[in-house]
Amino acid sequence: MKPHLTRRSLLGAGFLSAGTFFSKLLPTTASAEAQKVESPAYAAHSDTAVEHSVSKHGGSLTVGDVDDARNGFNPREMLTDWDRGKVSKLPDGRTLREYEIFVEERLIEIAPKVFYPAWTYNGRVPGPTLRVTEGDRLRIRFSNRGTHPHTIHFHGIHSARMDGVPGTLEAKAGQEVVYEFDAKPFGCHLYHCHSVPFKRHLHKGLYGAFIIDPDPKRHPEAEKVASSRLLGSPENANWQEFLMVMNAFDTNFDEENEFYAINTIPHEFMKRPIRIERDRPVRVYLVNVIEFDPLNSFHLHANFFDFYDHGTTLTPTQRTIDTVMMVQAQRGILEFSFQDFEPGTYMFHAHQSEFLELGWMSAFEVVA
Repeated sequence: MKPHLTRRSLLGAGFLSAGTFFSKLLPTTASAEAQKVESPAYAAHSDTAVEHSVSKHGGSLTVGDVDDARNGFNPREMLTDWDRGKVSKLPDGRTLREYEIFVEERLIEIAPKVFYPAWTYNGRVPGPTLRVTEGDRLRIRFSNRGTHPHTIHFHGIHSARMDGVPGTLEAKAGQEVVYEFDAKPFGCHLYHCHSVPFKRHLHKGLYGAFIIDPDPKRHPEAEKVASSRLLGSPENANWQEFLMVMNAFDTNFDEENEFYAINTIPHEFMKRPIRIERDRPVRVYLVNVIEFDPLNSFHLHANFFDFYDHGTTLTPTQRTIDTVMMVQAQRGILEFSFQDFEPGTYMFHAHQSEFLELGWMSAFEVVA
């Protein structure tokens, strides 16, 4: 009989052997596809990185590396690859941003030698990070290249006709629909499929970040702060900004997650910490999309941050905290600085210990 695998049995087996352990226990469809793909030859490089991280911080890490080229997306590039769309002007002078988004069913590598039959937006998990400005007109041409009905539901303000739920702009296999609405309110938002069964469509990978920068002209009382969030402005140029989508994967479909991550790949940013310039402030756009767990969290080591819940205010909703809890679809903006700190490696991770052991453990490398 095939053994029943849970995330707890994974911990008992030892996560350092997760690549081998999971490759034997993948669902039949994923295993068959995985056998067609050659394994990446990263052993020498990744072993060094793992040894360094384990010796410095302790704990368990996945062995080896995911082949980003084969996946067609890179979790590190996802930190900053803002998609501004195709830009033009409407007759009334407003900015129109147009996007092409499609559903594609793909086998992706989510951990070394662990393959997952994902449903994706534009071939990646999470989908493209749409970044627009408050008041822009958005036009999204959505095509379904998959085999199930799908939608895009945007967390924002729009009419019922644009809501992207079953019966409202739901695209059947082979169909194309168009979403069009104005970008509001400003903040850190997300989009995801809302077809049924909802939990299946979400945890299979159909989600992405949707960031609306404030228009400084609309906020004269806080114009300087609003300008600092407006991508491309002089005030924004000094900030180090990153998009982090907290996600997880149920690889054997028992409604328990076996892997947790930032931007899909477990322990990626623990093996290769995110470089931070000490004298420049940091802004993190944080989105929680995990299924099967009621809460996720973000904890920053040796430092504190200001938090803007949903990103819809220009003043912090919580000040000087080092841990924030989030339910599914909750998101926010974190702002902090390492100015006057000594250079070094500063961890950040979920403060559910099980999550960090299963991949949601990362670090910043602060440099002078």
